[in-house]
Amino acid sequence: MAFVVSSGQLAVTGAGVTTGYAAMPLQAAPWEYEAIWRTQPQVRTVIGFLARNIAQLGIHTFRRLSDTDRERLTDHPLAQLLAAPLPRLTTYRFVERWVADCALYDNAYQIKIKVDGQLRLLPVPPTLIRPYGGNWISPEYYETAGGRDFGPDEVVHTHGYSPENLTYGSSPIEALRDLLLESTEASKQRASMWKSGARMTGVITRPAEATWEPDDRRRFREMWRTFAAGGGAEGGTPILEDGMEYKPIALNPQQAQYVEARKLTREEVSAAYFIPPPLIGILDHATYSNIREQHAHLYQDTLGPWMTMLQQEIQSQILPDLPDNQDVYCEFNIAEKMRGQFEEQAAAMSTMVGGPVMTRNEGRARINLPSIEGGDELITPMNVTEGGLASPRDTVPPPEALPKARGLALVKSGRPSDLGTADGEREALTASLVKFTERATGKLLTAAGVKADGMPDLLALWAAGSKDRLAQLSALLADHGFRLAQVGAWAVLSEWNPDVEGWSADVMLAWILAAAETHAEQHEEAGRKAVARVQEAESEGWQDDLRQAAASLATDAAVRAATASTELTSFGGHDAAKASGLTRKIWRTGGKNPRPSHKAQDGEQVSLDDVFSNGLRWPGDGSGKTAELVNCNCTLDYAKEE
Repeated sequence: MAFVVSSGQLAVTGAGVTTGYAAMPLQAAPWEYEAIWRTQPQVRTVIGFLARNIAQLGIHTFRRLSDTDRERLTDHPLAQLLAAPLPRLTTYRFVERWVADCALYDNAYQIKIKVDGQLRLLPVPPTLIRPYGGNWISPEYYETAGGRDFGPDEVVHTHGYSPENLTYGSSPIEALRDLLLESTEASKQRASMWKSGARMTGVITRPAEATWEPDDRRRFREMWRTFAAGGGAEGGTPILEDGMEYKPIALNPQQAQYVEARKLTREEVSAAYFIPPPLIGILDHATYSNIREQHAHLYQDTLGPWMTMLQQEIQSQILPDLPDNQDVYCEFNIAEKMRGQFEEQAAAMSTMVGGPVMTRNEGRARINLPSIEGGDELITPMNVTEGGLASPRDTVPPPEALPKARGLALVKSGRPSDLGTADGEREALTASLVKFTERATGKLLTAAGVKADGMPDLLALWAAGSKDRLAQLSALLADHGFRLAQVGAWAVLSEWNPDVEGWSADVMLAWILAAAETHAEQHEEAGRKAVARVQEAESEGWQDDLRQAAASLATDAAVRAATASTELTSFGGHDAAKASGLTRKIWRTGGKNPRPSHKAQDGEQVSLDDVFSNGLRWPGDGSGKTAELVNCNCTLDYAKEE
């Protein structure tokens, strides 16, 4: 590989400055693009936005160890090269120029040089270098403005698409040329209008019967000329006589819609570079939520293709010239930008690990406070149990947990008129879960019946559909659960918080999804155990045993639906009570034959964040003992601390 070699300092490459140096034929001269960048604020805004946002990410170097593992390389030649492309040239400035050249010219060039035996990259403005000769596939060499030629292997040339050949790109500015020219002419006209001041195109009218003496006409003409000559600033106040009127006949700035024209130009330029308008200051239709979505869109869909292009150019044009390049690659550090705010990171991490992730001393260090004795232990809240469900409102559901991401058809949060009654929603869940169970056991019976003589492997037949059943059952339970939780919430909101201040149904979704998965897994495991008992019995009448097991599972499904309904309705009410500022909860025993423990605690009152004497936070609480949950029909009342 050929390099420009230097010891301790950069050698003269020949890429000197020559005014009027022509670029590749069939495209505009590059200094025209340079002039557009200097004079068109919309172009400079958009290109600067791209270059600065990519440059500030940083590039990390890795070695792939396997399909699922990799290691970060900090002392690899590629990492050192990207950290210091040239002496006194930072990674930020190097990437900024790289991206800006690609965005403006659709071509970017770096010459490979060696400084003290180390490969370095010298960025060269596209106005000073061009591919020359060769054919439509590859140039013969690269010619510089100073007369020095470089071989294709001495130049890193990054370019986009061109319909003519494979050796250079076609600038997006070409597609914007007419629009930018129109904007330039409009700016000139606007500048001329403001410079003229009062000398706008217009006429002065006076009544037909008005007469002028010769001296009066001359005096008025001189007064008006003096006033207009200074743009209205030096001539004092004009005096119109004898019923005169000044009638302008040119457009004023509002009529000319200059602001709208500028905004249109910026929108068109941003569209050419695939940037959402709110991100570059066009906020006509911006909201808090869509700005957050477009922030994610920026790094995934807008900057993502640029970063992929640069990563692959490094992989194909730079890495082969470095030693120890097997399984080495680089990536922009986009994860740092996608992490979200600290509060979001903390909530997501707490959800993933099931509890706090920082000690008190670690938290104190973040706000520059000294450590305290005993502050190095994690504190787990009383209402968070290992393997159980967190208390309501502990977390806000992450985007991937929302119904759209899970493929669920959850009812949108709304007023009680959008939902059914508590009894109606309970019956709907029971009917759906029983029907689902009967359909699953029916498939098992059919599959077992068509097998060869003798009892087949029933557990294998059951396991074959387990994954699909779990996904479908979780979706079914989440759909009904979201409705039930809202019914329970509105029972409290209607009495205590009819304006729904501080409450949102969507906040409950993360908890409901987790509860749905838990109930689905428990129901699936109950089915597996029932099938296992038939398998282990090895009875000659195994078909009848299997039918009995199927009927028993359907009965269990009705019981589970009733238990889940109580839990979800109670949870929704508890969530609404907390959002509404209520501080006390009272247990109300319900049902025809309540458990002795539930009957004994009828009327028991505790603080909202406490548990009742049976260890439950609310009726049906899934974190409690099973004996306290099944077929529970109890409810809660709420109150404020007096």
